[in-house]
Amino acid sequence: MASEVAQIPAEETPAVAAEKSEEPEKPAAPPADSSAAPAAAPAVEKVEDAESDKKDEAGKQDKQQDNEEPKKEEAVAAPVAAKSEAPPAQKFNVHKTNFEKDIIYLYQFSRTPLLPSLSPYCLKVETWLRLVGLKYENVDHKMRFRSKKGQLPFIELNGEEIADSAIIIKELSSKYEKNLDSGLTAEQRNVSYATIAMLENHLIWIIFYWRAKYPDNVLKGYKVNLQHALGLRLPNSILNFFFKITFGRKWFQGTKKLKAHGIGVHSAEEIEEFGKNDLKVLSEMLDCKPFFFGDEPTTLDVVAFAVLSQLHYLSKDIAYPLRDYMTEKCPNLIGHVSRMKDKCFPDWDEICTKLDLNAHIPKPEPETKEGKEGGEQEKSNEQEGPEGDKIEKELEKDKSNEKESTEENKEKEETK
Repeated sequence: MASEVAQIPAEETPAVAAEKSEEPEKPAAPPADSSAAPAAAPAVEKVEDAESDKKDEAGKQDKQQDNEEPKKEEAVAAPVAAKSEAPPAQKFNVHKTNFEKDIIYLYQFSRTPLLPSLSPYCLKVETWLRLVGLKYENVDHKMRFRSKKGQLPFIELNGEEIADSAIIIKELSSKYEKNLDSGLTAEQRNVSYATIAMLENHLIWIIFYWRAKYPDNVLKGYKVNLQHALGLRLPNSILNFFFKITFGRKWFQGTKKLKAHGIGVHSAEEIEEFGKNDLKVLSEMLDCKPFFFGDEPTTLDVVAFAVLSQLHYLSKDIAYPLRDYMTEKCPNLIGHVSRMKDKCFPDWDEICTKLDLNAHIPKPEPETKEGKEGGEQEKSNEQEGPEGDKIEKELEKDKSNEKESTEENKEKEETK
C-alpha cells in the first residue's frame, strides 16, 4: 500500500478531494513573518498597475498605427491619382513647338524676286503640296535651321520631323493617300523613276556646277537680296562678298561636293554638253503632251518643273548657254513650265514681288480707310449738330430783321 500511495500524483485523487471538501474550512495560519504580508500587497499592486499601464500604452500605439496606416495609404494614393489625372506634357524635339495639328510646317530657302525658291528640292516639295491640296505653312527661319540630316527642305508634322524631299513626298502620300502616280502603269512608273533620277542626280548637279563657278551671276541672275534672305543688317556688299567666297572658292564645300559627285572633274564644255543631252531627252519624252504622261501632272512633272524653272526664270541679262538652248531647241519644256506655274502657283507674282513665304494663306482683311473716314464724319456731324442749329436760328433772325427794316423804310417813304 505504501508503494501504491507513493505513486499517487501530487494533484490528489478524486476520492481524497471529496473527503476534503466535506471538512469545514480552517482559517489559514498567518505566515511566520506577519510584517511581510502588508508590504507584499502594495508591491503586487504596483506590478499589476505597471503591467496595466504597459497594456494601455500598447493599446494606444496599436490604435495610432491603425489610424496612421490609412493616412499613409491615402498619402501614397494621392500622387498616384494625381499622375493618372494629369499626365505629364509630351515634349517634342522640333523647332515649331506651338504647332497646330495636321498642319505641315515647311522649312526652305527664302523667296527671290524671280523664283519662289533657289533650291530645286525645296520648290519640288512646295509644288507637290500645292498640287495635292495639303495645308502647309512656310516657316520664316532666315535659313538658320537644318534638318537632323543637315538638309533643306524638311517638314515638321504633329511634332515629328521628316527630311529629304523624296522621303517627305513618300511619307505624306502614304499618310494622306495623295499618290499622283496611282493612275500610271508599271512601265510608266519605271520610266518616271529613271527620269527623276536623271533630273535630280545629273541635271541638277550641272546647274550647281554653274552656280559654284559663277556665284556673282547667281546673285544678279535671280536678284537675290541677301540682307532680306538672311535677316541680317549688314550691307549687301559685305554679304555678297562672303557669298562669293563660300560658293566660289575651290577649297570650300561647293567645289568639293561637285568633285565628290563626279561632275566637277569634267571641263566646262563637257558639262554643258551633258546638260543639253538631258534637256533633249526630256523634250522628246514630253513631245506634244501637256504633261509627261497625259493630261494630268504626276510626280515627274513636279520634279521637272522644279529643276527646269531654275533655268527658265534666270534673268536674261545673265548669259547662260544651257538656258538659251532650252529656250531655242526645247520650246515644249518652256510650255510645260508655264502650265505647272499656272496650275500650282496662281500667286506667283505676289510671291515674287512681296517675297511672301505664305501668300497662299488668307490674310485678315484690314479696316478700310473709307469706313474710318465715314465714322469720323458721322461723329463730327453728331458733335456739330447743336452748333449748326444755333447758326440756322441766327440766320433766320437776321432774315426777319431785314424784312422788318425794309417794311419800315417803305412806310416812311409812303408817308413822305
